[in-house]
Amino acid sequence: MTEPSNTTLSFDDLARTIQARRSLYGTLSGLRLDRAAPGEAWASLPYRPVFVGDTETGVLHGGVVTAMLDESCGMAVQLALDGTRAIATLDLRIDYQKPATPGLEIRAHSICYRVTRLIAFVRATAYQESEDDPVATATACFMVNANRTNMLRDKAIAAYGALPELDAPDDPAGVFASSPFARCLGIRVGHDDTLMMPFSPRIIGNPILPAIHGGITGALLETTAIVGVTRELGVDARPKPIGLTINYLRSGRALDSYARVSIVKQGRRVVAFEAQAWQDDPAKPIASAFGHFMLRQTPGLDEE
Repeated sequence: MTEPSNTTLSFDDLARTIQARRSLYGTLSGLRLDRAAPGEAWASLPYRPVFVGDTETGVLHGGVVTAMLDESCGMAVQLALDGTRAIATLDLRIDYQKPATPGLEIRAHSICYRVTRLIAFVRATAYQESEDDPVATATACFMVNANRTNMLRDKAIAAYGALPELDAPDDPAGVFASSPFARCLGIRVGHDDTLMMPFSPRIIGNPILPAIHGGITGALLETTAIVGVTRELGVDARPKPIGLTINYLRSGRALDSYARVSIVKQGRRVVAFEAQAWQDDPAKPIASAFGHFMLRQTPGLDEE
């Protein structure tokens, strides 16, 4: 790893560098920075079968949207800075407005509307055909000068060789038989209803540390919540995500990650849950999440 440089970049050079030096997961996913302005990023993500969360509907996994919004928000923050400072997500709140239409790419418009000495504040919209008809909206806080590494300046140690493709191995008898994205991440159910996500270069966000992509940690937490709530309540159809707030407590290192969920409150139509993710010590979580699901008692029933 090289020593970080304090030389600022021109805005055009900054935008080009952000486009070229994506997270490893962002690069593999095909996420693009389509347009840039000071503090604003317009990004797009192509539709791919591996991103699907439920093969019966073809709808994208919520974690795909979470990871895209996390990274596009980070791009907006970098576009509000000068390229010399490292950033890290502190918290991310996602409000799901409607399921993404299968087969269409997802776009995101993120705005960093305030930067203090240590914190940057961002809001974002994920949409397909029109920003006025969002798939999801998000707000986030990022720490500025988060660590001594800088993805825009430092070079990662080439420790992983050629990166693997994003694929979803078949597992027709498994819990995630109908969720290609969960299979892509290698998520599996362990003992005591704990879910495990093995470390892989494909899920790296910051390749300098290296650290797991914050959006992928969010995907693990959301998947854990869906599986846990469905099992505990004994419902026939998967619950519909309404909102999810993720608090990032420490960097996810190059280790396997674990997560479990607990139900906070159950109503007739809405359930509140809390989930935690950790690595080598459950007492030291790397992230926690609080959210709400809408219960759908009949498969295919989409209540508003």
